[in-house]
Amino acid sequence: MADKNRPSGTGRTGGDAEPSFHDDDLERRRRALEAGLATRRPDRGQGEEAKNAGGTSGYGQAFKLSSEFIAGIAVGTGLGWMVDRLAGSSPWGLIVGLLLGFGAGILNVLRSAGAVAEFGQGDKRPDEPKK
Repeated sequence: MADKNRPSGTGRTGGDAEPSFHDDDLERRRRALEAGLATRRPDRGQGEEAKNAGGTSGYGQAFKLSSEFIAGIAVGTGLGWMVDRLAGSSPWGLIVGLLLGFGAGILNVLRSAGAVAEFGQGDKRPDEPKK
């Protein structure tokens, strides 16, 4: 079906002209490019871990921290309200309980985030190895 004036195969420009580069030359250049890029970019496994850390697990961590903070405030407020009911010191138990709950909530969030050491560990953070 090929005409003498037209090429018979796809991708050919006509004639018996030899291409200026071969497949093995392209393969060698591709490998050299991959090696150069591998030294400049992080591993794909690390990128996937970072992507997952910012995705669903990031929402989970945010929900955990916010619930610990709200729980600290709620428990402090509830205990303060109970002290008010039992002792008859109308707003003061609630106010003190709210402030103590707020402080406890912040401390719980900092402990969960790893910014403050757990009780009894001294100066060591949770990610540091014990000696």
